[in-house]
Amino acid sequence: MNLKSILTLFCLIICLRAGAQKSEISHVVTHSRATIICDPGGKGENPYPAWSVFPKADYPIRKVTMHVTLGSPDGLLTAHWDYLDHIVLRRKGGAHGQVLNYELGRMLTPYGSIYNKGWSWKWQVDVTDFAPFLRDSVEIVYVHSGYEDKTVGWALTIDFEILSGPPVVTPLGITTLWNKAYKYGDPKEKIEENLLPISYELISGAALSRIRMQHTGHGMDKPRGCSEFCSRWRELVLDGKVVDRRDMWKKCGNNPLYPQGGTWIFDRAYWCPGDLQQPDVIDVFTKPGSHKVSLQMEPYTATENIQAVENISAYLFHYSAPTQKIDVAVESIMVPSDEQRFSRLNPASSGPHISFRNLGADPIRSLTIVYGTDGFPSKTFHWKGNLPFNKVAEVVLPGEIQEKDGENVFNVMLIQPNGKKDAWSADNEMKAVFTAPEKFPSEFVLQFLTNKQPKDNSIFLVNAQQDTVFQKTASQLAAVTLYTDTIRLSAGTHSLHLIDTAGNGLQFWAQPKNGDGYLRLFDMKGNLIHAFESDCGNGEMFSFKVVPGFEVDSTIARYAFSMFPRSVVDQTQLSVVSNKLSDMTVQITVDGIVWQKHEYKSVKNAVFSYDLKHLPTGRIIVEAFMDGISKFKGRINKGR
Repeated sequence: MNLKSILTLFCLIICLRAGAQKSEISHVVTHSRATIICDPGGKGENPYPAWSVFPKADYPIRKVTMHVTLGSPDGLLTAHWDYLDHIVLRRKGGAHGQVLNYELGRMLTPYGSIYNKGWSWKWQVDVTDFAPFLRDSVEIVYVHSGYEDKTVGWALTIDFEILSGPPVVTPLGITTLWNKAYKYGDPKEKIEENLLPISYELISGAALSRIRMQHTGHGMDKPRGCSEFCSRWRELVLDGKVVDRRDMWKKCGNNPLYPQGGTWIFDRAYWCPGDLQQPDVIDVFTKPGSHKVSLQMEPYTATENIQAVENISAYLFHYSAPTQKIDVAVESIMVPSDEQRFSRLNPASSGPHISFRNLGADPIRSLTIVYGTDGFPSKTFHWKGNLPFNKVAEVVLPGEIQEKDGENVFNVMLIQPNGKKDAWSADNEMKAVFTAPEKFPSEFVLQFLTNKQPKDNSIFLVNAQQDTVFQKTASQLAAVTLYTDTIRLSAGTHSLHLIDTAGNGLQFWAQPKNGDGYLRLFDMKGNLIHAFESDCGNGEMFSFKVVPGFEVDSTIARYAFSMFPRSVVDQTQLSVVSNKLSDMTVQITVDGIVWQKHEYKSVKNAVFSYDLKHLPTGRIIVEAFMDGISKFKGRINKGR
C-alpha cells in the first residue's frame, strides 16, 4: 500500500470513529455462584429458578449473549458426571405471568472430579432470538439432571450480556415446533410417530422463518450404542424441500476444556462433556401464507437394551426481512485471546484469527479489516468472498502478532463492506486481551517419549513466518522410544505442536493398551522448563518467544507428572520430574474419603508405586501436593 492510500485509509478511520453510532453493554446476572446439586432420590432433575429484571420493552436490543460459568462449589467437592442440563426461560411478567418454558441453552457438564477449589470455566451462546421475551421481570431456571450424591456439585453463574442498538430483523412471533425427549429405535414407539409435521401461518409482515434447534442424543442400546454413541443423520424439511441435513455427531478430542476426569475424548451424538451446545440456526426466506415444517431422523430399530432418546427443542421465529442492506459485525477474536474457549489456539506467534457475521440483506463480497496490537502500527487486510445473510466468515490475517511482555490488547475494525458505509458501525470493532508468549532460551533439549501407537503422533516446530524448523513425523517414530534432541533457534516467536490424529493424546486412562508417552522441554543444564499435557486429545500447542541469552528462572518450581496405568486392578505408578527439590504429599481418595496418604521429603525426579488392592472398585482420585500446593490430580478406574 502506498503512502497516499495509507493516509486516505487513516482519514477514513478517523471519520468513521467520529461518526460512529453509540452502543451500551449492560449485564443481567440471574445466578451468581449458585450451588447446584443433583436430586438422587427423586426424578433425577433439580430446578434452580431465579427472577431478574431485564430491560423494558421499548429498550432497543441489538444482541444478547448468555455467559454460563461452572466452577468448584463452596463447601462441596466438584461434581463428576457428564449430565444434560437445560437453561429455560420459564415465564415473564412476574409470578402470574405467561408460562413460556423456552430452552435458551443446553449445558453438558464436564467430568469434574480432577478440578480443585478455585477452578471455573466460562462458555457463551447467542440468545438474541429470545430478546422479545427477555424483558422486565423474567424467571430463568437452570435444570440440573443426574443422580450424583449431594456431597458434590457446581457453582453456577449465568450472566446475560446485552448490547443496545437497532435489531437486525424485526421479531414478529414464535412457533414452538418440538420440545421433548423422543424415543429412538424403539419398535413400539417409532420416532416418526412423534416428530409429526407442523403447519404454521407466516405472521403478517414476516419474510424470514428462522428455525433454532437444540438436539442431543442419549442412551446406550444395541447394536449401535444409540443414541449417545451412534452417528445418525437428521433432515429438516420446509414445504417439501430439505433445507438442512447433517450427521448428528461431534468430535470431542479438540474440546478446549481438557483434561477431564472421565471419557471426555470419546466422540458423541452431537455433544461433548464440558460444553454449552451451540444451537443449529437455519434461516429460510419464505413467502406469506401457510407452510409446513418437518423433522426426519435416519430410520433405525434397536434390538436390545432399548433406551435411546433424541432430546430436541426447536422453535420457529417469524422475522421481517433484514432491516439494512449493508451491515456487518465482528463476531469474535479467536487469536490472540485469553478467553478460555480459544485456549487451544493461544498463545500464538502469528496469524490473527477473527470471525465476522453478515447482518445485512446483501451478500458481503468485500471488506477491509484493520487490525493490530495497542502500541504497534495497525495493519490492513482486504477480504473478498461471498457471505450471505447471517452467515459467519472466519479469517486468518497475515503477519506476526506483535506484543509487549505480559498483558496486551488486540484490536479489530471492519470498514467499507462492499465499498460502502456500514449501517451500524457500533459492532464493527472488537478488542481482545491477550498475554504474550513466555520468554525462552535459544537452546534447549526436547524429550519425546512415544506411546505404543506412534503412528498417531507427530510434532513440528514453526517460527513466526510459519517455516518448519524441526519435526518428527509419524513415519519417523518407533513405539515406546525416547527421542532426545537439542534445539537451537534464532530470536523470535515460535510454536511447538503435538498432533494426535486418533484424538486420544499420549495417554488416556480408559485405553491403557496404548501406553504412556510425554513431551517435555529442558534447559541445557537439565532443568525442566515446560511439559505438555499427555491427556490432550487431538494434541497441544505451546508458543514461546526466543530471546538469545535468556535463562529460565530455575528457582521457580516446575513439575511434570505421569501416572500409569490408570485403568487398574492392583497397582499404579506415579512419576514426577522437577527442576527443584520439594516435599511431596500424595493423597488417594474414593468419593472424597482419603484411603491412603503418603509423605516424601526432598523429591526431585522419582517414581513411586502404590498398592490399590484393598481399595473399592470404581473411580479413584490421586492427588500430589508439592510443598503443600496441589500440582497434580488424576483419575484411576479400578476393576476387579
